[in-house]
Amino acid sequence: MRTYRHIFFDLDHTLWDFESNSKSTLHDIFDKYYLQLPGVTSYEAFEKQYHIHNDFYWEEFHHSRITRDELRRIRFVKTLEDFNIVNEELALHLAEVYLNILPTKTALIDEAHDVLIYLKTKYDLHIITNGFDEIQHKKLHHSGLDKYFHHIITSELSGSKKPNKEIFKYAFHTTGATVLDSIFIGDSIEADIKGAKNAGMDHVFFNPKKTKHTETVMYEIADLRELKKIL
Repeated sequence: MRTYRHIFFDLDHTLWDFESNSKSTLHDIFDKYYLQLPGVTSYEAFEKQYHIHNDFYWEEFHHSRITRDELRRIRFVKTLEDFNIVNEELALHLAEVYLNILPTKTALIDEAHDVLIYLKTKYDLHIITNGFDEIQHKKLHHSGLDKYFHHIITSELSGSKKPNKEIFKYAFHTTGATVLDSIFIGDSIEADIKGAKNAGMDHVFFNPKKTKHTETVMYEIADLRELKKIL
């Protein structure tokens, strides 16, 4: 096994519990704006349709087929249209409110703090995330994760997105790390694991739901505490 000096983490779904935090944010929005959402029968229906569009348009953004601003707007436009609500002004307002509330949520993946406390005594820790710079920094601050990390590398800051190797090169340049003394930990085969492979990095696939896949990975864990056995 290599001797590592730097550990790079993905943020959303790996340390910061995006699913729980997004659900809580959408619930806040639904409760606050319910009277302005005629035709929306329930929160569950609202959440379901939002995620359908959010997942689709994040994939479009991932492949650079839409811009960041288009992504933020269109997922709410399309969600409202599913309930026969054609109101661009309301959709834009909901998009703004969502991004104001979301990064203030603090739910983390189980044992995140415990594992980071352990790793911080042994390694320099950094983040590589495809999220937006301002939003990701707010998430780290409000959740108390920022104290663990030396550098936060975002796709917006680097001008490249995982799995492109350019974002990893940017991270190496920024942190002073190298391929040989670094390992990457993330939950996405497409973005994180293939990205780490593109950069030639050792890697850990965080797979808490034990989703079946055909990708060859260096390490695979279902619980963050398993990192203590690897690192």
